[in-house]
Amino acid sequence: MDAALVTAFGVIGGAAVTGVAAMYGSKVAGRGQREGTALTGYDNLTQRLIAERDKAEMDEKTAEARASAAEAKASALEAEVARLRLLVTQLGGTP
Repeated sequence: MDAALVTAFGVIGGAAVTGVAAMYGSKVAGRGQREGTALTGYDNLTQRLIAERDKAEMDEKTAEARASAAEAKASALEAEVARLRLLVTQLGGTP
């Protein structure tokens, strides 16, 4: 083999090694990008779920407050009905 042939084989081998290294580097970079995208998506989903949970808890507290207010109003109305029945009875009527 002469020097030109050895040089040509060296260049071809070097190009092949460079190509393989570039493909591997691209694969590793793509994996890192996919993992980063997955983590970002996970974080976004987690934040949305936390916000939804907080809203649901607030809605639940609001509903409980309304229910308590309605129960208090119902108790007040029952007391008023009882008072009026007693008044009707005292005045000689039939409740």
